[in-house]
Amino acid sequence: MLKFHFTDADMARIRMAGGPDPMWELLLSLHLLGGNDGSVVFGAWKRRIRNRLPGSTRLLFDLAPPRGYSADFLTPAPDRGGLETGIDAVLSTPRGGLRRDIARLAAARNLGARTLSLAEAGSDAMRSLGAALRGYFDVALRPYWAEVRNSIEADRAVRVRALLDGGTEGMLSTLHPSLRWQPGVLTVASAYDRDIRLDGRGLLLLPSFFCWRAPITLRDPGLPPVVVYPVAHDLGWSRADDGGGPEAREALGALLGKTRAEVLAAVADHGGSTSDLARRLVVSPASVSQHAAALRDSGLIVTQRRGQSVHHSATTLGSALLDGHRQIPQAPLRRVR
Repeated sequence: MLKFHFTDADMARIRMAGGPDPMWELLLSLHLLGGNDGSVVFGAWKRRIRNRLPGSTRLLFDLAPPRGYSADFLTPAPDRGGLETGIDAVLSTPRGGLRRDIARLAAARNLGARTLSLAEAGSDAMRSLGAALRGYFDVALRPYWAEVRNSIEADRAVRVRALLDGGTEGMLSTLHPSLRWQPGVLTVASAYDRDIRLDGRGLLLLPSFFCWRAPITLRDPGLPPVVVYPVAHDLGWSRADDGGGPEAREALGALLGKTRAEVLAAVADHGGSTSDLARRLVVSPASVSQHAAALRDSGLIVTQRRGQSVHHSATTLGSALLDGHRQIPQAPLRRVR
């Protein structure tokens, strides 16, 4: 177990990232591509990407294996400057940090000559690394960045509501089932034990699209503290370029009924809890729950638990469906039986 120990000063310095961090998404997507996890959510994306990657990106799989330690220098402190700012920070890693991280990787597996050469921070090696990072992002992430951003924005909306309703401690308790908050200590399920004392540095919470199954953090306790946790996914995102399988088409057919479309339109309009939607549609919460279940199973909305209630928001697929059937959101709301 990882245990983050908070002082009063740390509680006042908890921050939520303002959006997706390109370098963390790059690292975590490499984990998924190199392993067998996440086939339901990421399977179609993996199949499309694996044969399109330039040869230069092989270097990155040495630095970010699917299991065990990944080089900390690949994920510098998140910055709102975007991809190029992140790559510049990676390429500016001090030689001591490069040597430390490469040595940790080499202790667990055999590394290629190009990877080992990074430890000396030579100009040729660093140019190769920069080219590999840009080439990988352009193929594997850039075409899907709007979906990444939308999913993280939906998660941030849920956390803001949790913060308003339950304060900082209430928000921390909703992040992920494997995170446990007790007064002064945030525990993260992990294969190894470590106590991290924040000592006034605060903690950055970073929602991530390509984080899978469990939250993670940096190995080096001297780096700025961060907890990266997975967001909910629209299952349809990875099938979008394939036109959807038979199951997706059958599920969408079930949504052609007008009453269920009205529920979808209400969710896409403002989102909200089951009780919020019931009040706006003038129906019972049980009726909303029934329709929301069908919409969720079809990949058109995402439902996330927040304490004793749930929050519904439209996925990219759900919004696209409404955009393609403009008469649905424009129709006046009526009582749903």
